Amino acid sequence: MNNLNKIAIAVSAICCSTAASLHAQTTVYNPSWYFAPSVNALDPDSRFGVNKNGSGLGLRLGKPLSDYWDIQLGTTYARSRDGGARYQQNTLGADMLYMFSREALRPFILVGAGYQRDKLSGPRNLVGSSPYISGGAGLQLSLNDQWSLQADYRRVYGFLRSDAFRFDRSNDNYVTVGLNYAFDKPAAPYVRTAMAPEPVRVVVAEAPPAPLPAPTPAAPLPPPAPRFEKFTLSATELFAFDRDQLQSPQPKLDEIAGVLNRYTDVTNVVITGYADNIGSDKYNQNLSERRAMAVKNYLVNKGVSANRMRAEGRGEANPVVTCTNKNRPALIKCLEPNRRVEVEQIIVERRMP
Repeated sequence: MNNLNKIAIAVSAICCSTAASLHAQTTVYNPSWYFAPSVNALDPDSRFGVNKNGSGLGLRLGKPLSDYWDIQLGTTYARSRDGGARYQQNTLGADMLYMFSREALRPFILVGAGYQRDKLSGPRNLVGSSPYISGGAGLQLSLNDQWSLQADYRRVYGFLRSDAFRFDRSNDNYVTVGLNYAFDKPAAPYVRTAMAPEPVRVVVAEAPPAPLPAPTPAAPLPPPAPRFEKFTLSATELFAFDRDQLQSPQPKLDEIAGVLNRYTDVTNVVITGYADNIGSDKYNQNLSERRAMAVKNYLVNKGVSANRMRAEGRGEANPVVTCTNKNRPALIKCLEPNRRVEVEQIIVERRMP
């Protein structure tokens, strides 16, 4: 077994063992395009008549597509000499990388496809271009916000279509080491600045004092100046992640429905829905509108007239909390207070005698 195959086995073993421990540790990733120059070592197929390892260069352009997938587009060049024969291979293609983690150490497996150009010089001069598929495994190691190191092993299966070569398939092995440079820095981390919202409170103004008794029946005091009874009711309802169904039970909404049914002159009640910042702006805007409508429909089902209320959504606006969590489940839990519906203050005034 030559040194290149030993390195390839070591890279694959490290990827598999690291992937097993990191598969569930997904974090928010930097979606920027990145530039990836590299150097490579080539173990050519002996059927080309060259049995010695060679070396070369590569250049790729990559982009994370999701928590788990990267795409890399690019080209490689490698050559090997054996006696008087010289073998060269160029590849141009695309790779899909399945990332087991977005932590600092990121193992992955890859599959790819493209075209290869094989050229043999020396005793025989042969040239041919053919499609290929490839598979392999590797690691990315984050160095800072924009730089990371990538090392991988891949096997390139060529389907030779040129009559120049008297065999129909080639197997070449590559070990590649390079640097990835992201064009943009990741978004600035959030800093949590507020606690969860206070619970709903009902405040009732103190009752007015009883009027003083008249000093004598003959000279009663004039009636007291009008006073008002005022109380303010506000509410915040939380939803599960990525849901617009109200959780049960809803005692606060039942309380609001009771107030509105008791004071039928209260109109123009505004119900505002909100979402957290995970997902696109358009998706979160629609989700916040559905949440506001869920509260309105609940109150309608409790007997409140629909034309007395207005439901609207504000998407990710006016967050209650901001979070720095890199672990996705912890981030979802931290942003829970932002998934809410707020009912504007309902002020009921009743003239007292």
